[in-house]
Amino acid sequence: MKIAVYNGPIADASADTLVVDLFKDAKEVSGAAAAVDKKLKGRISKFIKAKEISGRLGDAFLLYTHGMITAKRVIVVGLGDREKFSLDAIRKASAAAIRAARANKAEKISSIVHGAGTGGIEPALAAQAMVEGSILADYKFDGYAKEKKDEKVKIKSFTIAEIDKKKLKAFKEGSRVGEILANCQNRARDMVNTPSNKMTPRIFAEHARKEARKFGLLCTVIDPKKDGMESINAIAMGSLEPARLVVLSYRHSPRAETVALIGKGITFDSGGISIKPSSKMWEMKTDMAGAAAVLEAMCAIAQLKLKKNIMAVIPLTENMPSGGALKPGDVVGSLSGITTEVISTDAEGRMILADAITYAKKKGAHKIIDCATLTGGCIIALGDAASGLLGNDDDLIKSMEDAAEISGEKVWHLPLFDEYEDYLKSSIADHKNCTEGGRGASASTGAMYLKKYVGDTPWVHFDIAGTAYLSKAQGALSEGATGVPMRTIIEYLRK
Repeated sequence: MKIAVYNGPIADASADTLVVDLFKDAKEVSGAAAAVDKKLKGRISKFIKAKEISGRLGDAFLLYTHGMITAKRVIVVGLGDREKFSLDAIRKASAAAIRAARANKAEKISSIVHGAGTGGIEPALAAQAMVEGSILADYKFDGYAKEKKDEKVKIKSFTIAEIDKKKLKAFKEGSRVGEILANCQNRARDMVNTPSNKMTPRIFAEHARKEARKFGLLCTVIDPKKDGMESINAIAMGSLEPARLVVLSYRHSPRAETVALIGKGITFDSGGISIKPSSKMWEMKTDMAGAAAVLEAMCAIAQLKLKKNIMAVIPLTENMPSGGALKPGDVVGSLSGITTEVISTDAEGRMILADAITYAKKKGAHKIIDCATLTGGCIIALGDAASGLLGNDDDLIKSMEDAAEISGEKVWHLPLFDEYEDYLKSSIADHKNCTEGGRGASASTGAMYLKKYVGDTPWVHFDIAGTAYLSKAQGALSEGATGVPMRTIIEYLRK
């Protein structure tokens, strides 16, 4: 989908479909919608009075123009309550409009920027949110079927129409950022939706090399076994696939601090010897969602040319059962020298993250941000509505919460009480990899395990177990992989 900004009345835009908007309970159209309505001889107003157009958030009402204007169709999308209007409302409204346009075979769409200035929303952020919602909603994973079921008509262009020249610069910049972030997020979604036999550690690593070359990043692929990363290697022992550690670097200034992004990359998680139930085990191809989000975050960073030094460390392996696999009761070392008593081989993600965290610290990371589909307990606590947010630095956590407000990727701060460290005490190693006997608080104990390796380095952890993959559409996102928390991380780094 090509994104552009056009200076002129939306009614005159070169498009087959126009998008205008309406707040809930509005009695009449205003602004650009009123100008379009005038050319349509008040047809939009008539539908409002007949209560066929509600203005409810995400409602999309389509009407044909019958030659009154150049465009064949007009979509009136609902913005919801004016008092509750937000950037995420813009994304949801934009997504609804795109889906309605696609269902009606639209190819060229022109839209006003929804709610720019309402509730103090900056024009650039409004345009960014609208473009994000539009591109994310237009996503579809192609898959591998011989007979493709794709629509014959695809949306080719999306143009923002604005008559006020003073807003054009902000709209162009916002739409540029939104396009970069949404396209990167969609590529992350593609990776997570890809079957595990087509996204092994080696395939992921090679894909990372290609992305690095494309966007001007430095990329190094390491064999963890040769570099003393005993925890990563321990998880890989049950698989025929060798583990990999991908390191990506983006440097702006030798004097700037380095932020490390770390993403869990279990390309398939059977649970190992502590094998998972067979029901829905196929979804465990998504256990590398954190890795995909981090990889594409780096691609976005390079395109945005952020004034930061950023390193991505991505540990990659499968977690499989075999005669050589890690066993419950084993004790495993790590790159840091800290030892772990393995209670469950299905608590593998934290172990590979531990070596990645240590590697990042050795390379001079000043702050660490990790994201991982880490615990089922986070799903129980927060469902698929929000990611768990934990860490050791209140300022960093608050900054990430603020970034999530902009991205619309909901987060909820969970605690790291000292008592949770006691849950992981071991009599034969420095700590256990999980609790015994169902003591609960698994999202917090999972993060507490990581905290031992982080030490005093400012750190925040996203548990995306519930948000990385959706069983049904939600907001601008369709069923399947989501790509979270990529945009939240970028919003934090941009500020």
